[in-house]
Amino acid sequence: MQRNAIKVFIGFEGVTLHDSCAASWVPSLMLPHVVIVGGGFGGLAAVRTLRNAPVRVTLIDRRNYHLFRPMLYQVATGLLSADEISAPLRSIFSHQENVDVLLDEVTGINSGRRIIHLTRGELPYDFLILATGIQYNYFGHDEWRHFAPGLESLDDADLIRGRILRAFERAEEMASIEHAPTEEIRRQLTFALVGAGTVGVEMASTLAEMSRMALTHDFRHIDPKSARILLYEAGPRILPTYPEHLSIKAQRHLESLGVEIYTDARVTRVDAEGIVVGQQRIEAATVLWGAGVLASPAARWLEVETDKSGKIIVGPDLSVPPHPEVFAIGDTAHVIAPVRNLLGIKSKIPMTMPGVAQPAIQEGEYVGKVIRRRVTGNTKPQPFWYWDKGDLAIVGRTYAVADLRFVKFAGFPAWLLWAIVHVYFLIGFANRLFVLLQWGLDFLTKRRGVRVLPGESFAEKKSINPAA
Repeated sequence: MQRNAIKVFIGFEGVTLHDSCAASWVPSLMLPHVVIVGGGFGGLAAVRTLRNAPVRVTLIDRRNYHLFRPMLYQVATGLLSADEISAPLRSIFSHQENVDVLLDEVTGINSGRRIIHLTRGELPYDFLILATGIQYNYFGHDEWRHFAPGLESLDDADLIRGRILRAFERAEEMASIEHAPTEEIRRQLTFALVGAGTVGVEMASTLAEMSRMALTHDFRHIDPKSARILLYEAGPRILPTYPEHLSIKAQRHLESLGVEIYTDARVTRVDAEGIVVGQQRIEAATVLWGAGVLASPAARWLEVETDKSGKIIVGPDLSVPPHPEVFAIGDTAHVIAPVRNLLGIKSKIPMTMPGVAQPAIQEGEYVGKVIRRRVTGNTKPQPFWYWDKGDLAIVGRTYAVADLRFVKFAGFPAWLLWAIVHVYFLIGFANRLFVLLQWGLDFLTKRRGVRVLPGESFAEKKSINPAA
């Protein structure tokens, strides 16, 4: 049987396969190799878009799971379990035959030879998609990380949940056995959160509700409702990326929950005893960090231009100048693009993409289409544009703020929209069902389902109790 001719030029720009339907008979090693670094929202979207493309895909991540990060704070505060907001990457792509998954970490890139350096070897590529995410910015004080962990992974969520629960356990012990001074118990029940962006606000509201509802009847010698939740923001208001009137409504709701909010308050020191804000010492046994982020070292691997936070500055098709075969997406990329709102109306002003899930998903899908068009010899797509579906932030169990651009509102309707959107984007039907059931149970009982303390290392014991 006669077939249409297929041209394959591995390792050179302009890899073409003129008949993608006929590509099924081409040995897989002859197909263009697409390497995707990062199994977050952007990486997953790119892999899925390349499902039927005449390419072979390798997805690399240092963790073996995809994490739904917008709900990670609920794992850190015991509302959900880790497996309800995560899924193994191999399981997600078990039926996509053109995908390999590697559990490894990238240490460098040789763009001239088109090779990725891993901790256990090297991997060549024809196209490279960098979706490597972010890490928390400690502003040159990485030693603070030990005392004030950020919320980036399931391990961080376990660590933070352990610190929160142990703080209450330690306070109970101090009150019942040691008869410790009130000031010591008060310090043990003080939680300082640095940074009042989305994560800080979510954690503060959930901690307040946890201490005032979920733990109320569990202790005999302390009153969990006496716990102090302190939220510090270096800027003039919380939720700085939201309209000011929504920030004000969010602050009022947090204060109604008992959260103490301090704006224009820059943290200058973090240690085992608490934090220093300006010249004032704040005694706190538990400090949590959410004050700004930095991009991954991907830009250093390529030695390319970045913005002030280390994100790679990309072109209109999200490729990395001067490497047209390399793309950066999500939190790895600094993207300025045309925008349409939820109703499809085009904005006159281009937008810098925020570090949330929707831009990463849309960028991953776009780059997948760009690569598909290149390998099949089709025309290039139009430059990337963003369908802006707005921003949502939860500020309590039935309260949220919503900025849909053409309409802005707060309260229960915003919370309901937040819940629908977040459940919809969870991986897998079972996860959606379990989360809905858990939320329903929490709403009725005001309890936390995950209260088992995770294991702790000797170093963690020392950080909590220096006398151990």
